[in-house]
Amino acid sequence: MEIPNNSATPRMADRFRGFLPVVVDVETGGFDAEHDALLEIAAVPLCMDADGFLQRQPTVSTHVEPFPGANLDPRSLEITGIDPTNPLRGALAERQALDHIFHVVREAVREAGCQRAILVGHNAAFDLGFLNQAVKRCGHKRNPFHPFSCFDTVSLGGLAYGQTVLSKAVLAAGHAFDSREAHSAVYDTERTAELFCSVVNRWRQLELFEQAHVGLGVG
Repeated sequence: MEIPNNSATPRMADRFRGFLPVVVDVETGGFDAEHDALLEIAAVPLCMDADGFLQRQPTVSTHVEPFPGANLDPRSLEITGIDPTNPLRGALAERQALDHIFHVVREAVREAGCQRAILVGHNAAFDLGFLNQAVKRCGHKRNPFHPFSCFDTVSLGGLAYGQTVLSKAVLAAGHAFDSREAHSAVYDTERTAELFCSVVNRWRQLELFEQAHVGLGVG
């Protein structure tokens, strides 16, 4: 049976209190947001279709030049496979990198009729911490992201699918995951976006199912 949508056309601006979810992943030179280098950042703004289901928008990404004096932990570089000295990376200085990402995010916020972006990440505090430190170092005045609120797919994946590891949660949600591609900001961001959309859309499906039963007078 097709589930009718008896509600008014849903708006992203109404779904998360005026916030637009934007999925972010960063690759870094360590775990210390204040002292370790930010090396890569990717972001996926989300949008909503006419039935209230979330979808991915195109990914925006850039490699980032280590800030002056930044620490680079060899163990982190081994995991990510990033060579910060490789000229083919096409890395941007931190301020330019933030401008590149933030421009796309601000446009998505405006188009969705939202007031601000809210970061979605897997272990989101890590990504938000590095983003905030880069903003602080650059003195950036037009950060579109909320400075401390975020959605964490570790918790959401555990709640919806009983899995907290990104690869396992993505697979449990019915999506593909290639471990050989992991630890790339673009790949991890897109998989995290799929996971977040699956969790939210699962809830939306339940809402529509309940509306259909109420409309049919099923008790």
